[in-house]
Amino acid sequence: MNRQWQLNRRPVGEPTISDFKLVTGNVPARVAENDVLVRNRLLSLDPYMRWRMDDAKSYAPAVGLGEVMVGATISEVLQSQTPEFKVGDIVAAQGGWQDYAVVNRKAVRKLDVDQIAPEAYLGVLGSPGFTAYAGLMKIGNPRPGETVVVGAATGPVGSMVGQLARRTGARAVAIAGGAEKCGIATSEFGFSAAIDHRAPDFAAQLAKACPDGIDVYFENIGGEVLEAVIPLLNDFARIPVCGVISQYSGLASGENETSLNRFMRDILVKRLLVRGFIVTDFADIREEFDQTIAPLVASGEIRRLEDVVEGLEQAPHAFLGLLRGKNRGKLIVRIDDD
Repeated sequence: MNRQWQLNRRPVGEPTISDFKLVTGNVPARVAENDVLVRNRLLSLDPYMRWRMDDAKSYAPAVGLGEVMVGATISEVLQSQTPEFKVGDIVAAQGGWQDYAVVNRKAVRKLDVDQIAPEAYLGVLGSPGFTAYAGLMKIGNPRPGETVVVGAATGPVGSMVGQLARRTGARAVAIAGGAEKCGIATSEFGFSAAIDHRAPDFAAQLAKACPDGIDVYFENIGGEVLEAVIPLLNDFARIPVCGVISQYSGLASGENETSLNRFMRDILVKRLLVRGFIVTDFADIREEFDQTIAPLVASGEIRRLEDVVEGLEQAPHAFLGLLRGKNRGKLIVRIDDD
């Protein structure tokens, strides 16, 4: 039998458990040509999934009511109708929130799990790590001695941004929620400083941590964090924008028309480069990313942090916690204990 978490209704504001429903159905007996049947072992939970729950124009289609929630998975091939994959292969796929999935061969990638733990392919070697690499190295373009600031700094994107920035000779400053995460950012990922965005004097602390201003701000939060960053941006600063998690549930988080107008004025006066991007924009450098980062992950030079939740039935609860910032690192669901 195949357990599936489907979208039950479209959330208004922050999602609730009742927006999801658990359905059980049959596993497909056969698969069509060029498809593979996989058993999902690990499921990635990511903030972008909140956007996909809304019926609004975006970079990817919305999840339909009654459809399986989308998500990247590490999976095992059970049946294959293509010569590229054989039974028993461990692959990366878009298997979704379910036990089993039928996936086209073009959306499946075989993994080497002998040298690298499979969990890494959902984090530092998955879409989050690739997002960090493409956004920082191809848009942010940090230079030795510059200051790079990133929010959600212990998450899979932010932690990779910090480590990559340090490797270029730049100074990396973390923004995180709470003392524990700030400590992880400096001790585990090597950030030069870490600022708690919940602190009442957050803006003042950030300014003190960036005495020479900010040259690259990797934007993934928005809201009040962006408000504190804007006055510190140097001339010709670069801002890769991969997300605004503070707005994913329709929360204003202090933003208003006045702040937006002020930001737009700074874009003009300071000649800022602000570029929003989706990781698929950089598909042509995926091989470059794999060849550059995989050896660093295998050797331990690139560090990773994962929060693993046991059991597919826990996926909605874990996802809601992610949106509230309760995770420390990359959030993964181990679908079963087999």
